[in-house]
Amino acid sequence: MTPEPRPNETAEVAPQTQPAKRQHSPWGRRIASLVFIVFCLELGLFLLIYPWTDSWSNNYFSFLGPPAWHAFWTTGYVKGAVSGLGLVNIWVAIAEALRMYIGNE
Repeated sequence: MTPEPRPNETAEVAPQTQPAKRQHSPWGRRIASLVFIVFCLELGLFLLIYPWTDSWSNNYFSFLGPPAWHAFWTTGYVKGAVSGLGLVNIWVAIAEALRMYIGNE
């Protein structure tokens, strides 16, 4: 008496097809890069310039806490730190612009 084959051994397994990868259009990537560049550049310029204006020290948030908070808010160290973040944002915008320009050649 021969043993009967199990159903898994005799049945051929159909190859599994992977779903097609979605291809993004190059225009969509360019537009997204341009929006990101403009956003980083504008935010960077704002953070670079705004701490050194009069409205920085006379806004609602600087008077929100105790008086020591206002003194801390108006120090050159805090203004310099915020301006440093602005420079980082400008650097990111320039790096992204260069990546977009060099990547398309």
